Order: sequence, then C-alpha cells, then structure tokens
Amino acid sequence: MKIINLNEENTKKIIKETIDILKNGGVVMFPTDTVYGLLADATNKKAVDKVFQIKKRDYKKSLPIFISDISEAKKLAAFGSREEKFLNKNWPGQVTAILKRKDTKKNIYGVEKDTIALRVPDFSLLNIVLEKINRPLIGTSANISGKPSSTNFEDIMKQFKREKHKPDLAVKIDFLPKRKPSKIIDLTSFPFKILRE
Repeated sequence: MKIINLNEENTKKIIKETIDILKNGGVVMFPTDTVYGLLADATNKKAVDKVFQIKKRDYKKSLPIFISDISEAKKLAAFGSREEKFLNKNWPGQVTAILKRKDTKKNIYGVEKDTIALRVPDFSLLNIVLEKINRPLIGTSANISGKPSSTNFEDIMKQFKREKHKPDLAVKIDFLPKRKPSKIIDLTSFPFKILRE
C-alpha cells in the first residue's frame, strides 16, 4: 500500500493518481467530509470485491455509492419531487439516501437489487475526483467490519497493518475534523425513515 501525504503542492498529482488507480480496478483510501473512506469503481466487479475483502465485510451487506450530483442520482435511482426537494436540501453533505434503484443497463456492484444508497459528499478534493472520473464510486468507511471508522489516519493504519488485503493507495490529510459516518435516511417510503443518526 502506497501512502501519500496531501499538501497544496501535490493536490493535482494525487487527484490524477487516485483516478488512474480507480480506473484500473484499484481501491483508494481517501479523506471525506465524514471519516476516511474506501473508494472503488462501482461499475467494476473486481474492484468492488476487493473492497469487501479489505473490509472483511459480509457480501450480503450492501455498500453506499458516491456520486457527483443529483443528475447522476437520477440515472441510478427513481424518485419524485418530494425526494428531490429533500436531496437538494441535504446534498452535498453528510446524508446517505436510500432510494429505489432504477433498472439501468449500467451494472453497479455491491448494492441491493431493488434499492441503492447514494451520497454526494461535501469535500472539494473528493468532488473533483468524482467529477473527473465521471462514474459512481463505492464510498464506504475505511475500516475492518466491526471495528470503528475514524478521522484519524494512524488508527485506520493499525487496523490494516497485519491484513492481507489493503487499499492500493492511502491519501493522508494533516487534519480531518472528528466526525461520525453519514446519516442514513430511507426515502423509499413516506414519512422518510432515519436508519442511522
């Protein structure tokens, strides 16, 4: 696993390297507006399988998806004006929305058959990656399943230290505010239901 410290001078280089790795089926540990996350191309089955292996996650547990904006959400999910109003109010931001999955020709791996968990993050560097790569990315917390997610890089590195499966690249930021993972809200029925506060 390659580790890069993010600074003003190497931002463009990190964005390019992150996108190259993701396009080639790799997994990148990346800072987000919540906790450190694992990114992978959601349209690449091998890349998504790798995320499950890194996290030691049960394959029956679906993964959330990062997208760049609401127009991307409309390509993957079916929702009406009430849901769109809610999303416009909360995106970009720390809310993952469960929506009815659209039957599209685009294969998305690691998600439920009938629903999909989507989020537009509010973190400029990650938003640039999403815009430039122009495809949905797995956006799950960087931790072993059952162990805590974190904004502390060293804490996560300890979790992965003795593991066989690791991210291909880990991007370290000097300071990530202490935050929890995103709220999860089910928008598939009304009233909307909070699944994780």
